[in-house]
Amino acid sequence: MGESTVDDRRTAAPDSTALRVALWRAMHVQVDSPPHVLEDEIGLRLAAPDDGWRRRPDMDPHATSLFRASIVARARFIEDLVVEQAGQGVGQYVILGAGLDTFAQRRPEIASRLLVFEVDQPGPQAWKRQRLIELGFGIPEWLRLVPVDFEAGDAWWQRLAVAGFDAGRQAVVASTGVSMYLTKDAIAAMLRQVAALAPGSTLAMTFLLPLELADPTVRPGLQLAEKGARASGTPFISFFTPTEMLTLAREAGFREVQHVSAATLAQRYFAGRTDGLRPPNNSEELLVAAT
Repeated sequence: MGESTVDDRRTAAPDSTALRVALWRAMHVQVDSPPHVLEDEIGLRLAAPDDGWRRRPDMDPHATSLFRASIVARARFIEDLVVEQAGQGVGQYVILGAGLDTFAQRRPEIASRLLVFEVDQPGPQAWKRQRLIELGFGIPEWLRLVPVDFEAGDAWWQRLAVAGFDAGRQAVVASTGVSMYLTKDAIAAMLRQVAALAPGSTLAMTFLLPLELADPTVRPGLQLAEKGARASGTPFISFFTPTEMLTLAREAGFREVQHVSAATLAQRYFAGRTDGLRPPNNSEELLVAAT
């Protein structure tokens, strides 16, 4: 990846989860038949894995199809939401825990009409900044990379304000694959913060159902993921039923709350497929909340 990545201690490669998500998104284009729910091979270019990456056990096309479908479904849903909101004049898009998100690079015709704020840990974000420059994408003026050291107690909304975010203007805030690592108190605090944004703002956030409620076909995979996350020092902490999540969002002050189920995403984006690809029921679900 170049000597600079190794030498500069301020940069740190993204965690294995962020890399896996990027590779699964690319796998969808490479191994699943069209139409593709999401076309994203830029994350693969950022990650630049070893040549044998597709032979890894966690990339097995058959064994990982449910998770791959879930990843592209949630990404497509949020992207559709952002495009819709941008069309209605919303001018700010915040991605909490951005990882290897590539919306800004894949959809510049939309993204350049917005201010896009990517919030992430300082080390992995510095790594991503470097990769974007190395690959020739650069960092356009409308893309704001916002380093936030959550572990040191950095307040992300203060960092956003410094980066040019205007809490008085409408925004879309997205958080995918993050809530399971946070305490319920931290999630409630984040919800209150977003609920205080300008009226007409929208939050889209994924959450995990309690494992015993998950689709039996993915339960073993989720249990393995949970075990792996615990072993790597980032355990899954929070699980919610849809009712619990909707209640939490209402208590935080959102005007309108909605649960978008995995089954809804399957119907919207995978209906009519002949290859059987679809996200599992009752796995990662979505909260959509409006101020």
